[in-house]
Amino acid sequence: MATPDLNLLVTLDVLLGEGSVARAAQRLRLSPSAMSRALARLRETVGDPLLVRAGRGLVPTPRALELREQVHRLVQDAEAVLRPAETLNLQHLVRTFTLRTSDGFLENFGPDLIARVGAEAPGVRLCFVQKPNRDSASLRDGTVDLETGVVGKVTGPEVRAQALFRDRFIGVVRAGHALSQGEVTPARYAAGRHICVSRQGLAKGPIDEGLEAVGLERDVATIVSGFSAALALARGSDLIASVPERHTANLRAGMHDFPLPVAMPEITVSLLWHPRLDADKAHRWLRACVREVCSPYRPAA
Repeated sequence: MATPDLNLLVTLDVLLGEGSVARAAQRLRLSPSAMSRALARLRETVGDPLLVRAGRGLVPTPRALELREQVHRLVQDAEAVLRPAETLNLQHLVRTFTLRTSDGFLENFGPDLIARVGAEAPGVRLCFVQKPNRDSASLRDGTVDLETGVVGKVTGPEVRAQALFRDRFIGVVRAGHALSQGEVTPARYAAGRHICVSRQGLAKGPIDEGLEAVGLERDVATIVSGFSAALALARGSDLIASVPERHTANLRAGMHDFPLPVAMPEITVSLLWHPRLDADKAHRWLRACVREVCSPYRPAA
């Protein structure tokens, strides 16, 4: 069996990424005719047309879609192998890391993380972006370097995850609210007006399932997409917010909180990243910074 031409992997990666012979040729600095010949060789090697004409453009075949992520990962791994290792000098490191964080993480852990990073690596900038879902595409395509949150069913199987801390949901009301006095029973809790937190805009969730198990139902007055918004509303009204305790500690200053009177499982907040960054020294340093800042046993400054 003939040894395959591994240079074709780079060509295939660019072709599948661009979906255009002309654009792929520009990226690889080849002529369109040379790229067309390369595509013909790829089709013969793989035994599949890979890109087929659809109107004025090209669309990938099912086999091409199946190969795209694997090929991209192989090319990135090969580039990492051939890249010379460098000693990490934090004082001279100039880099921007993009972190996609779950709601409340920035407000609660951001100040300490930014201070820690700034003290050790003044040339490093942290860019925090919102997390509208749990999809792993942004980690896979490299637009996000690190992510925090709960590992879910839609988290890519290749994504690395390391637990940061466990958290539990609590009830939160403004100071002076009726629930700030006396025992909060399931009936008292359900009788109030509630804020439901749902990125999908749903009016029911695990809390409602817990209440239904004891024959109760809560009155959801409004739905918001994040815990920060829920706490802001609860602070200025008689509404009840139910939020994760550790994740929102700084946001709850001056408010009254209480254990939820319904059964709710704890959640594990994890640090997520793509395996191609496992060995990146700067990335490993940043992961250690996040773990230290989130540690429940972190000594006081």
